[in-house]
Amino acid sequence: MTSLNIRLANERDGETIREVHLKAFPESERQLVSTLALDLLREQTDPETYGFVAEHDGVIIGQVAFSPLSIAANEGWVGYILAPLGILPQWQGRGVGSRLVEHGINTLTAQGVHHLLVYGDPAYYGRFGFDTDAATRFVPPFDLEFPSGWQAMTLNPGKTITSDSRIICVVPLRNPELW
Repeated sequence: MTSLNIRLANERDGETIREVHLKAFPESERQLVSTLALDLLREQTDPETYGFVAEHDGVIIGQVAFSPLSIAANEGWVGYILAPLGILPQWQGRGVGSRLVEHGINTLTAQGVHHLLVYGDPAYYGRFGFDTDAATRFVPPFDLEFPSGWQAMTLNPGKTITSDSRIICVVPLRNPELW
């Protein structure tokens, strides 16, 4: 796909990002996920929340967000979570999601992020290096409906997790319905 462009999302993209997620997810999830995507786009965080869009011929066809995590009593540790990832149905299975995820992994690695987590399909995310065993040391903020979907990967080794490893998410992800 030669004309695929990946760039940082901005607030002007909000309505299109909402539409992508409304179309990408099943009816039971679409409102919740599209609201999350918009809330993350507007959320001011430190470190920065990254939202990337994939464009084909100038039209947004997919979006992904990476937001920062923290763990109490673990100063200096930098973690992120990937959520949500949505691709328009007619573009699914064509590598758009993979390109967005890889772009985010490369960006976060270059920023010195230690770990990246995701709550999703192990068959899909495993191909990027996410692993369920690597996630066992990170306690999600809520009970998970599908515990096997909790996965992590190390981007920059060197920072050891100490004491309680319950992650703290940005405000838009503090909704138990998402977990």
